[in-house]
Amino acid sequence: MESHEPVVAVVAPPGYGKSTVLSQWTDQFGPRVAWVSCERSDNDPVALWTGILDALDQIEPVGRDARALLAASGGSVDVVPRLVESISALRSPVLVVLDHVEEITSPDCSRSIAEFAFRVPPGWRLAVASRDALPLPLSRLRMGRGIVEIGVQDLAMGGAEAAALLRSAGAEVPVAEVDELVRRTEGWPAGLYLAALAMRSGSPVTGFGFTGDDRLVDDYLRSELLDRLSPAQADFLVRTSILDRMTGPLCDAVVGGKQSARMLVDLERHNLLVVPLDRRGEWYRYHHLLRELLQAELRRGDPDLGGRLHARAADWYEANGMAEAAVGHAAAAGDTERVTRLVLELMQPVWASGRVDTVRGWMELLDRYPRGPHYAAIAAHSALIFALLGRPREAERWVGVAESLPVSGTLSDGTTVAATLAYMRANLSRQGPVAMRTDSVLALDGLSPASPFRATMLHSEAMSWYLEGDLERADSGFIHAYDVATGFGVTPLAALILTERSLIATERGERAAAEAMLKRSLELVDTGHFEAYWTSALVYAAAAHAAARRGDMRESRRLVRRAAELRPLLTYALPSVSVQTLLELAQAYMALVDPSGAHAVLEQADNILRRRPGLGTLPAAIGRLRDRVDQITVAASPGISALTTAELRLVRLLPTHLSFPEIAKQLYVSRHTVKSQVQSVYRKLGVSSRGGAVEILAEIGMHR
Repeated sequence: MESHEPVVAVVAPPGYGKSTVLSQWTDQFGPRVAWVSCERSDNDPVALWTGILDALDQIEPVGRDARALLAASGGSVDVVPRLVESISALRSPVLVVLDHVEEITSPDCSRSIAEFAFRVPPGWRLAVASRDALPLPLSRLRMGRGIVEIGVQDLAMGGAEAAALLRSAGAEVPVAEVDELVRRTEGWPAGLYLAALAMRSGSPVTGFGFTGDDRLVDDYLRSELLDRLSPAQADFLVRTSILDRMTGPLCDAVVGGKQSARMLVDLERHNLLVVPLDRRGEWYRYHHLLRELLQAELRRGDPDLGGRLHARAADWYEANGMAEAAVGHAAAAGDTERVTRLVLELMQPVWASGRVDTVRGWMELLDRYPRGPHYAAIAAHSALIFALLGRPREAERWVGVAESLPVSGTLSDGTTVAATLAYMRANLSRQGPVAMRTDSVLALDGLSPASPFRATMLHSEAMSWYLEGDLERADSGFIHAYDVATGFGVTPLAALILTERSLIATERGERAAAEAMLKRSLELVDTGHFEAYWTSALVYAAAAHAAARRGDMRESRRLVRRAAELRPLLTYALPSVSVQTLLELAQAYMALVDPSGAHAVLEQADNILRRRPGLGTLPAAIGRLRDRVDQITVAASPGISALTTAELRLVRLLPTHLSFPEIAKQLYVSRHTVKSQVQSVYRKLGVSSRGGAVEILAEIGMHR
């Protein structure tokens, strides 16, 4: 491939040598090649980009910033420009290869790949190989001469290439018969290779009747490959076809044997469509064609065998500390109880790593099964996860599910299901401070002593006193909560709790103590790269207000922008801290003489209070500040601060490649709504085009 377009697309059906072509090309490119073989588990943009960053790390360390940014963002498409900016700082260009992209079915991942394709750094190349149509806006890339496309016609073999392949596979074929094979296979490399295997095992070339039809491929593989294997080999292949990838001990567990590692080596050595995944000969996979055939054979046999094999695979993965891989096999085995238990253990840490789509996929999986004894606990955690993501409707749906199910039983860590629901209610604080405190105490009574959620409940209990104006009890509770959060390593929560204590110190007139605590809170957020976390919104807002009080308006404006970016996360789903944050942010805007910003923020707070009015002293504080804002009659020029939460969600996507109809689909709104919001954004920013809006956003450092 002599072309220098930044994107290379290789699209062809199975067996056309896509991976081989890319491998040969990478040899010419040199050692700076980051190869990612996509799997079904990559259908989460965080998992996909983690794979890319891992591959880049093998060439040159990427640094923590990119990974932290990825985890905090949940892998949304608007983070790709910043990720690309981060990796482009590597010393020299890299060729990034995404192989088997047909495994990527997630729309979010597809959008992420497309965004990467539009932003390939200078000198870099992106090669993408797939069986199916690529998730790329090909017409736009073609217009910009940014892509070279390789298809079936380019990959089909001619006579000389076919002869070389046959010889390398151990089949000596006369020239005339090679031409006949090329005609029958239409130059399909896999077909030619299968023919070579057949001839090497004794079949005459004249008997080769392959035409490329899927049924005939299956018939051919069965008659010329499986039927010529020993019964032990054939049985091994069929039983292990349930596995996406294989290693000796795993296969031993699935088939109930002891020689699987040797079997895998023998199968690979004899070119029986077994593909090594590493250079140590530990992990393998089957060629896709072969695996599909083997799985069909498995289904035709004992109908219960597949479930038993999947159960053994789940046992092995769980016993070997790979619980995520165990989930899929447990589901395939119909073991709902195990799936429920594993998801309960995994969903919080996996969500905290940014893989939101993975957690959502597990929830959709569980929705298809009868609801087990601990499903209420899963629903409760799901409600809180969506609340933290600023998706209150989804949070409410899962609250409804959680509260409609029995709450009896105890989880594997000793936490009761009843305590988990109390934990959910305390966080959502739907019934005011007294109920919030009651639920916090109930949760603490039933949570495992080793549960990190104890810190959250201690914060909620202290918060209930704060909402009632009891600063002494609140501060004492926050001190305890901070110690527990620090002990469990829940750093984002620790930063939030320190900020709560700083607000109490400010009310007491202890400005120096308040400043010291805010400084430490910001350090925790910055060093931990928690900039995009819900918990960081109050940290930024309170720090912005404090900076304005001491006259550091430049720092206040910087922190206000950081807080404003998190405004879409502040909803009625987590009302107390959300309204608290908006109150601090509105006061910062007032100190910065930005009544438009204060008005927009207070309107957001009012919307929350209409749904959650019982938040102690906060409604009155919001009311007093609103009266001050309403008394300001000087016309202020609207700007970025005046954007609504819906408009803030929209502007995150303006720098991406997504068209306005695609943005509408991403935000689950109509095209008309997006059009109206875009015009409002342009008016508030004082621009007339998308490019102008993006320039303004870049200048002020939003969505950097």
